[in-house]
Amino acid sequence: MDFTIGGIREIRSGSRRRGRSSECTTVAEFTGLWGWDVAPGARAAAGACSCGHADCPAPGAHPLAFAPQVGAGATLDEVTRIWGEFPGASVMLPVGRAFDVIEVAEPAGRRALVRLERMGLPLGPVTVTPEGRAQFFVAPGAAAGLSDLLYRMGWDDPCSLDLRGLGPGTSVTAPPSDRGGLGPVRWLRSPALDASAKPPAARLLLGTLAYVAHRSRA
Repeated sequence: MDFTIGGIREIRSGSRRRGRSSECTTVAEFTGLWGWDVAPGARAAAGACSCGHADCPAPGAHPLAFAPQVGAGATLDEVTRIWGEFPGASVMLPVGRAFDVIEVAEPAGRRALVRLERMGLPLGPVTVTPEGRAQFFVAPGAAAGLSDLLYRMGWDDPCSLDLRGLGPGTSVTAPPSDRGGLGPVRWLRSPALDASAKPPAARLLLGTLAYVAHRSRA
């Protein structure tokens, strides 16, 4: 899929012309510009989840099971039609098709990001959650191979480093949606046209992430 600056302007100006919500505009940018799937997600208030299950294990932090996924490439019109059925839904990004995620404690993630930028390595988007986790978007397949890749680099298992790989079957909350009633997810590094459609291989980031995570826990 080809993404252009003009495409961004078209989506945003189209939103203003037709009075579309900023939420729909954000979702349309995710699907149309970055090539990501998006799912309407649950919200949480006072510990209760909008999914309706009293025993929900992740209140306000999961896609709505009864809501259709908005596929990559969906237009603003398509997004508005679907999202109109679920007003107030959080924006969730299913993991595993366009990207996997490597998650680490926020302080370590922030320090690692500074190092990686100084090294000039290719980087994808990075978010930070209200629970204090930094999430690095990397090429699909990273989660399944995380333990083996760390081992080949001379590191112990991911749990000892407080590293976690998220792959198919998981989802992350997208900025600026609230997560679990704890506050919004924020970008540490926003999506960019030169990187978001093709996130970096995990091996390019993992050595630095593991080193900084190890130092942080020592």
